Amino acid sequence: MTAHYQVHGDVAVITLDNPPVNGLGLSTRQGIADGMARATADAAVKAIVITGAGKAFSGGADIKEFGSSKAMQEPNLNSVIGVLENSAKPVVGAIHTVAMGGGLELALGCHYRIVAPGTSIALPEVKLGLLPGAGGTQRLPRVLGVEPALNMIVSGETIKSDMLAMLPGQKLFDKMAASAESLAEEALAFARSVADTRPLPRVRDLPCKHPQGDAYFQFARNMAKGMAKNFPAPAKCVDAVQAATKGKFEAGMAVEREIFINLMWTAESKSLRHLFLAERAASKIPDVAADTAQRAINSVAIIGAGTMGGGIAMNFLNAGVPVKMLEMKQEALDRGIATIRKNYEAQVKKGKLKQDKYDQRMALLTTTLSYDDLTGTDMVIEAVFEEIGVKEAVFKELDRVMKPGAILASNTSTLDVNKIASFTKRPEDVVGLHFFSPANVMKLLEVVRGEKTAKDVMATVMSVAKKIKKTAVVSGVCDGFIGNRMIEQYGRQGGFLLDEGCTPEQVDKAMEKFGMAMGPFRMGDLAGNDIGWAIRKRRATERAEMKYSKTADLLCEKGRFGQKTGAGWYDYVAGKRDAIPNAEVVQMIEDYRKAQGITPRKISDEEIVQRLVFALVNEAAHIVEEGIANKASDIDIVYIFGYGFPAHRGGPMNYADELGLFNVVQAMNRFAQNPLDDAKFWKPAPLLAKLAAEGKTFN
Repeated sequence: MTAHYQVHGDVAVITLDNPPVNGLGLSTRQGIADGMARATADAAVKAIVITGAGKAFSGGADIKEFGSSKAMQEPNLNSVIGVLENSAKPVVGAIHTVAMGGGLELALGCHYRIVAPGTSIALPEVKLGLLPGAGGTQRLPRVLGVEPALNMIVSGETIKSDMLAMLPGQKLFDKMAASAESLAEEALAFARSVADTRPLPRVRDLPCKHPQGDAYFQFARNMAKGMAKNFPAPAKCVDAVQAATKGKFEAGMAVEREIFINLMWTAESKSLRHLFLAERAASKIPDVAADTAQRAINSVAIIGAGTMGGGIAMNFLNAGVPVKMLEMKQEALDRGIATIRKNYEAQVKKGKLKQDKYDQRMALLTTTLSYDDLTGTDMVIEAVFEEIGVKEAVFKELDRVMKPGAILASNTSTLDVNKIASFTKRPEDVVGLHFFSPANVMKLLEVVRGEKTAKDVMATVMSVAKKIKKTAVVSGVCDGFIGNRMIEQYGRQGGFLLDEGCTPEQVDKAMEKFGMAMGPFRMGDLAGNDIGWAIRKRRATERAEMKYSKTADLLCEKGRFGQKTGAGWYDYVAGKRDAIPNAEVVQMIEDYRKAQGITPRKISDEEIVQRLVFALVNEAAHIVEEGIANKASDIDIVYIFGYGFPAHRGGPMNYADELGLFNVVQAMNRFAQNPLDDAKFWKPAPLLAKLAAEGKTFN
């Protein structure tokens, strides 16, 4: 059973027990209903307490049932809430740690609520492209007031119980417990104190109005649409809360239910629910058990105080982990520390970081010019120049000085982790940790598993990733791993589009209209065009047969490396990131076309999007088939969190699934007929061809 029933004198206690967050799956809902029936039938029971075991009151819907018919199977959550609300005996919700989504809606169905300090309260359904579907849009405005409730529902953000308890006139909490430890006893005492109170208060019976009426809701709706242009749910949340102010409770519930069902079928909600499950699945490694013993990581060393090294260091400082940073020259160390200080001071200035927290973080950072000072650290991450000879020198030194059992990690973005591991006498301790720039901001972390990387190393770094608030995806070893191997094909297609008639601005605008954070040429300017140039030169001898446009090389020969030089595919003004089209670059592309005897043609935005996105999809299908990625959904996580792929489309693999893989293959066959493209590349990967032929999907 996932809900337990006990009687303490004259009070029955129903305890949700469905780890990890007491999800309201069918078994739990049935347990609550059964407990309520027993309490109702027992004349000795005068009041009822509902609470949660472990570290949550309830986190809401059971994700194992999410989106399935089982979620609506009776008793569904609305039915259970109806049982609480209509109970002849008072029901007290004893809320602690986490009350989110359906968990908060369950609490709102209780007659009274007592809450522990520091409890996380939220209705986060909007983050799944939905709205609360069990009365949240109707009950929360009645206990908090329309505006605070609407802000919570539209944002989906978490607020602590202490903050909510301070809102004037709030009726969400009847009592604040002294502590989480005393909550159970205080809830029993509170239940006894209201045992004889009649009539029993119900949230649904409270009034719900806004003084400005429809004018306020129209303003809120416009704001929601402006801030979430690709997602329909926020504006629909406004509609549902407005319905709570318009008439009877039942009528508002009917509006909420209709909107919920309609949103459930939107592509945006399907994509967000796919990502919700994919992000959790990414942390699981098939052959590394969840209970694998981990190595203790209480201190970290960073090799290199450049932009990447400094960003990586900040992640650990933010998590309270001491960092020792190594450089070869004092000036480089001083520059790196100054950049870290500047980043933190900007946060302090904006009010995002308190001065004492800033001081604490900087106190955790020490520096050195000697490898010998790294001996005691538990893990080291190198963030030096992307050249195998440089990596070799670093790892030979690390092998010499690091203590037995220390984890040796490389931040390489493309190089062979197995080769890097071979520079040491302990390849089982070597792993790739590819942070994305800026490392203190970007959420993605590619964890590159070498042939000999130990399982406990993998378990440890996945746990470390969680501690520093990264979304980790495991990759096998290949040139570029998952993300950069795919981006090479994306970039090649961008080059071919320039050859055939596009400008960088046209390509970028088409991809940004599709939803990408930035198009391929703006992205190149941000990352540094010289980095791609160096990789192309390294690969030139390895892949002599691979076809490229030469426009990117011509750009680099002009010294136009991107934002850092103020000139790339676009021009940039110091202190701004605005991309200003450059006539000389357009002329360079036109001259190259003439030299190649290419007559430019008009290319539609649809073709631009399909060629770039399907290039990602086809390369990703090879990556999954080769076992470089564990599953297709990992590809989606990499591209959403690392490359700015639009979340409302769920990642490239989910987008291909939504379009239909048959249609993707047909488009690829058309692209293969283009003499200026790469017909060999457009041959569908075997996995893609197989799934398309069988009418199946990646996910």
